[in-house]
This record gives sequence, C-alpha cells and structure tokens, in this order.
Amino acid sequence: MYEVYYGLTEKPFSIIPDPEFIYWGRAHSMAFAMLEYGIMNHAGFTVITGDIGCGKTTLIRHLLNRLEDNITVGLVTNTPRNSDELLQWILLSLDQPINHTSYVELYKSFETFIIGEYAKGRRTVLIIDEAQNLKPETLEELRMLSNLNADKSQLLQLVLVGQPELKDLLQRPELIQFAQRVSSDFHLRRLQHSEVIDYINHRLWVAGRQTVLFTQEACELIASHSNGIPRIINILCDTALIYGYSWEAPEITRDIVQDVIKDKSEFGVFAASDNTEPTISDEKNIIQITSV
Repeated sequence: MYEVYYGLTEKPFSIIPDPEFIYWGRAHSMAFAMLEYGIMNHAGFTVITGDIGCGKTTLIRHLLNRLEDNITVGLVTNTPRNSDELLQWILLSLDQPINHTSYVELYKSFETFIIGEYAKGRRTVLIIDEAQNLKPETLEELRMLSNLNADKSQLLQLVLVGQPELKDLLQRPELIQFAQRVSSDFHLRRLQHSEVIDYINHRLWVAGRQTVLFTQEACELIASHSNGIPRIINILCDTALIYGYSWEAPEITRDIVQDVIKDKSEFGVFAASDNTEPTISDEKNIIQITSV
C-alpha cells in the first residue's frame, strides 16, 4: 500500500517473525549468543525468556537458519498441556509417525529415533516455544527424556523459550532437579529508549529505504508509548506509515504518530492513559496491547 510511495521494497514493520529484520541491540545479541552457545557446546537445557513481543520467536527462526546440517531439530509450538500429550507432540515435531497410543510404545519410538540419529553422527535438538504453559509434571517428563544422554554422549538437547512466567515456574521447589540441568539461559529485555530510533531506522533500511523517514521527535514518542517492546513499535510504525501515505506526507512526524496513538487509544485494542504529551524519559508503559 505505502511501500512504493516511501521507497520501500517490502513492509518494514510486519509483526510476523522475520530473521532478516533482526535488530542486534545488546539484549538480542546476548540472547542469541547464549542460544548459540547452548547448542554448540552441547548444553543439556537452554532457557530463553522474555516479555510478549520482545522477539524470542524471531531469534529462534534465526537460529534454525544457522544450525549445522548434522543437527536434527524438532520445534514444538503447540505447547502440550499435560505429559500424556508430550511425546506425541515431540514425535510430530520430528516428523515421526504416531502408530501407538500407550506411553511405553511412544517412548520406545522416541528412543529408537534419537539413538538412530546419534548412530548416524547426528544430534537432536528439541525446541519448545511458549514453554511457560507447561505444567510442572510435563517439565519433569522432559527432564526424564533427557536421561537418554549417557556419559559424554549428547544425544538430545532441549531449548525452552517462554514468557517471564517460565522463570518463576523453574524456581519452584519441585523442579530443582530440572533447574540444575539448565546450563545456558538468558532473559530478553525490552529495547532501551535510546535503541528505538536505531531499531526503526534499521528495519526501514532492510526494507529498502535509503534516507531517514521517521523524525527524531516521532521516534521519541514511539519509544515512550511502546516501552521498548518491538511488537508494539512495529504496530505503531506500520500504522503511522498508513496515515502518512493517506495524507501524502513526505516524512513521518510526531503529529502523525500522536494521531495514531490517539486513534488506537479511542478505537483500537490498546489501553492508553490520558497523558498525551509523554517525554522520552517516561518509563511507564503508556500503551499496552490487550490481546496479541
């Protein structure tokens, strides 16, 4: 819609995870370093947590693009609610048939596959997204599955990715044995206000824009109202581009962003405060998404 008008080759602020648009600020660089360290150094368990919309899934997609050919990956995105479903979802993620219903038979299929991959000189990495939804007994089941690793042989590695509640879950007394298996972890924080302008310009550059499009004042307003959450930044920026295009504005100004915020507050799925003149130093999350 607005791409040609603003000299873009594609939409720069889609909320669909796209590794090509990763902004390597300090938090995302450190989070990916811990992810990569966990995989390359054969960590049994790696845990990455972060707030909704901070880019966890995008980091996972980037990791998948960089893994070596001798690594078999299973990605579970539909979090199993109980341990009875766990093995079925894991086998599906590994493209394995589910020919049995009993736990013993499912476990035997899983074990045979993992050992078979190891015999071929391959490691298996299991990634579970939205892991904060797992119940303690399901996490304990994952720990038991990791017992396939024997001595110095690393047959199976597990990566858990989830919201901050996952940290609280892993600190429960009954999961102390699980927590002790975690050798690589990181909490992905929101962007600092000073990083938001670089984030916006980075995504515009990746999408083909050669010159600055959002004014400094517009970026500062977005930083204040998004509280540094990339997904909210994307939503505000994308809507501002629509407004700017409809008004034939040559650049995205503070006034355009202010109108976007006002309209989303009144008519959208945002909840906003009455403060219409936030400052760059305001640390409150003035706008929060109520449904993502």
